Amino acid sequence: MDAREKILEAATTLLAGSPVADVSTRAVCEAAGVGAPMLYRLFGDKAGLLAAVVDRGFEEYLVTKRAARPSDDPVADLRRGWDNHLRFALEHPHHYRLMYSPELTAPPAATREAHDLLHSILERCAAAGRLTVPPALATQMIMSANVGASLSILTRPEQYPDPGFSARLRDAVLGAVTCPADPDNAPEPDPDQAVPMAAATLAARLRAERPAAFTAAESALLEQWLDKLGTDRPLGDPGPPVAEPVPTDRR
Repeated sequence: MDAREKILEAATTLLAGSPVADVSTRAVCEAAGVGAPMLYRLFGDKAGLLAAVVDRGFEEYLVTKRAARPSDDPVADLRRGWDNHLRFALEHPHHYRLMYSPELTAPPAATREAHDLLHSILERCAAAGRLTVPPALATQMIMSANVGASLSILTRPEQYPDPGFSARLRDAVLGAVTCPADPDNAPEPDPDQAVPMAAATLAARLRAERPAAFTAAESALLEQWLDKLGTDRPLGDPGPPVAEPVPTDRR
């Protein structure tokens, strides 16, 4: 086992026994049998070490996410993803709390990959016409609710004794961002979201099935335009003001 693995193994073991989901670099160095300069050379600082510990522990969860076969129902995949996320949090409470700790000045790679995997499912929902908001916004809404519920259950279990709480919150959040597959049962769309949603849906379909009539450059340009339209900004909102050019003295 090389020095990096020794340090990660020691930090993981110490983390498992920590009631506050934290470890000191001194304790890690002593447990790993290495000097502080070695730790800082490999990980930069304590935040870098903790991020590496999180990535190592979260890899088990990400392996199952990467290997998951998409079903014919992307909304059902969202439900399973939510439940798997909570299950991982409950089975690995120390890693999970550390993952979202303010101690980490930069998010671990694992959080970014989990975010991207969720977004890919929501792209499928958009391509199927099952989203009521653009995929990027839906990703933020679902991830923040899923993480918030998981942390709440972990840190304040006495306040969340109902075992059905997470499922009810899941259904409420997914119900707010998705619509039924049957158009006759779909709710009336928000008029302000009509153009953004049409653009987001078309962009997702283009990414899923590249049109043979377009060159790669044409497809990229069209996607760029659609992505600009597929925001959650209300129709007619010009967006942030553009700074006026500073007049120059022509004399």
